[in-house]
Amino acid sequence: MMSQPIRILLQTTIPTTEDDWSIARFSLLHQYLASLQDEAGKPLCKVVSRDRTSDENGDDPILSTLGDADFDQLWLFAVDTGDGISPKDAQGITAFRQRGGGILVTRDHMDLGCSVCSLAGVGDAHYFHTKNPDPDPSRHCIDDPYTTNISYPNYHSGRNGDYQQIARLEPIHPLLKNPDSPTGYIEFLPAHPHEGDVGAPPKHNARVISQGISKVTGRTFNLNVTFEREKDEQGNLLGRAVAESTFHHFCDYNWDASMGCPSFVDELPGDGMQTEPRAIADLKAYLRNLVLWLAER
Repeated sequence: MMSQPIRILLQTTIPTTEDDWSIARFSLLHQYLASLQDEAGKPLCKVVSRDRTSDENGDDPILSTLGDADFDQLWLFAVDTGDGISPKDAQGITAFRQRGGGILVTRDHMDLGCSVCSLAGVGDAHYFHTKNPDPDPSRHCIDDPYTTNISYPNYHSGRNGDYQQIARLEPIHPLLKNPDSPTGYIEFLPAHPHEGDVGAPPKHNARVISQGISKVTGRTFNLNVTFEREKDEQGNLLGRAVAESTFHHFCDYNWDASMGCPSFVDELPGDGMQTEPRAIADLKAYLRNLVLWLAER
């Protein structure tokens, strides 16, 4: 049992912008994490949600000093087009993980969120169109052909608001266990028409734990990569980390499309997350698992 709540920072990589994927569009995630309780019925988490801000040097005042900040976990939603993390921000995030902080880093299709490539280790797990491309050249091709202004990586796992059925890789990771599911495991996560690309980088204690299946091509693609604690070259014992294929697993619109989306989203949504009771239950189990797994030291 935790003596103090787990302090979680939910952060985007863009300034507050109403017609974009700002932190306000992750309100259901904030509410759910804040509602979690420990075995004694006390709050499990203390959650702070914020968008990026910049000081006179172009650095985010929180991310750039995260190594000294009063947080246990960073959940970073990279929704920028390449400029969302300054060099000093990257240093702050690295220092945070070097002192044992847990990190979730997620992005989206093509080059959206490619600023995360500046993050050592967990950034190496994220493959983009023009930065850190997938080492498998056979994956340098369009998967979702419907949204023609988006190129690869853009795996089509389903409509926004629908769920996707995931494939768990052996050995099944603790993040994917759900004792309340009929199978004992998480089967569903939110879908998205054009997910990004992640993989386990060599020379790190990392592995892919689940995959999705394209509804267009039938091709499998990686959904999440976990990083166990390991020592870096300076001898620091790094905190755990997760690299996720898309931030749409976490945002309001993909849990409940009636919550709305930015005006540039023009694909028709679905409602599977609302009509399949096990979908939301699995998502919430996954999120609770994330909190506890990233917190373990």
